[in-house]
Amino acid sequence: MAIPRTKPGNYPAVLSYGFRPFFLLGSIYAGISILFWLPLLYGRLETASAFAPVDWHIHEMLFGYVAAIVTGFLLTAIPNWTGRLPVQGLPLFALVAIWLAGRFAVFFSADIGWVVAAVIDSAFLLAVAVAAAVEIIAGRNWRNLKVLAPVMVLFAANVVFHLEANIAGAADIGRRLGIGATVVLIMIIGGRIIPSFTRNWLARANPGRLPVPFNRFDGITIAVSGLALTAWAFLPERPETGAALLVAALLNTARLTRWAGDRTLRDPLVIVLHAAYLFVPLGFALAGAAAFVPDVVVPAAGLHALGVGAIGSMTLAVMARATLGHTGRELKAGSGTCMVFAAIIISSALRIAAAFLPGVPALLHASAATWTLAFLGYALLYGGALVRPRLRQRQPNPAPS
Repeated sequence: MAIPRTKPGNYPAVLSYGFRPFFLLGSIYAGISILFWLPLLYGRLETASAFAPVDWHIHEMLFGYVAAIVTGFLLTAIPNWTGRLPVQGLPLFALVAIWLAGRFAVFFSADIGWVVAAVIDSAFLLAVAVAAAVEIIAGRNWRNLKVLAPVMVLFAANVVFHLEANIAGAADIGRRLGIGATVVLIMIIGGRIIPSFTRNWLARANPGRLPVPFNRFDGITIAVSGLALTAWAFLPERPETGAALLVAALLNTARLTRWAGDRTLRDPLVIVLHAAYLFVPLGFALAGAAAFVPDVVVPAAGLHALGVGAIGSMTLAVMARATLGHTGRELKAGSGTCMVFAAIIISSALRIAAAFLPGVPALLHASAATWTLAFLGYALLYGGALVRPRLRQRQPNPAPS
């Protein structure tokens, strides 16, 4: 007998599953933050933050938006791993409140003090890690405890970010460490869901070559990539780091080709996952090349290929699919969803181009506009589904007597 996926309670539908509040608030925050960022960059607006404008922007994308989406995904995936009911109701509301408190604390950190703001902000990822660990351990799902390692690195990166930005004046290690932890999560989780969703669709709609199952090659790729990202976080300009990043780029390219993405062009929900993962080896390649020829390949190119491209595209693709599936809707991308996917891919390409051509501000503006279109578009398209109860599956008509 299947366990109920939620427990009846006296709370709104938006608090029945982790993806609901965090995907909704995260997408809105991602879109609005970029609208705020450009005037902030040009000195036309100000925050009451102790962070410099560029550090506020990077921090809120990584530890505001990304942290929210990672939380929404984990709190939704863990019940499937453990067979337990999801975190919902008051405990979920408490996590949302801590996340919101972090956003306000960072924005007003110049008024309340950066140490107080850092404690409030850092509490969120720690609370998420504890909540996830409790559920995984209670469900005796030991093998998935490894997913918490990147989450704890993301937590540590946030702490380092606050310390660097407020003591050293620039959060260089913290930003790269945060991006690296998130990319490792993409490699771990993407390595599960991309081949799985691809296999399911191909078996039904396009029989033939299927993705290669997870094997030792995938484990080696993740391990090498993790080491390369660690070196990049602390020693980005070293030639050894560049070489490791280039090796990781080759391994991730080979990994992607094993997943038969070229056979999924007819399903936007599947092909967008492959397109998003393509930014992982591209980011590794650009970051590696920057260690050897920084005058030709600027470090910001790799940073944004991983940050905007890999992280932005993959999170949005997963958000759309998870929302459809977990709210009882058909796994089919309509024209609006296709527009959202196109917007985030275009935004990623434009942001990489803007890194190479800083003297062409139109590229940066266009990237910001398409990013906002993608995330606010998602919120408009899926907001109703996120705040309303799951659709009931239609029951088959009874057979005539």
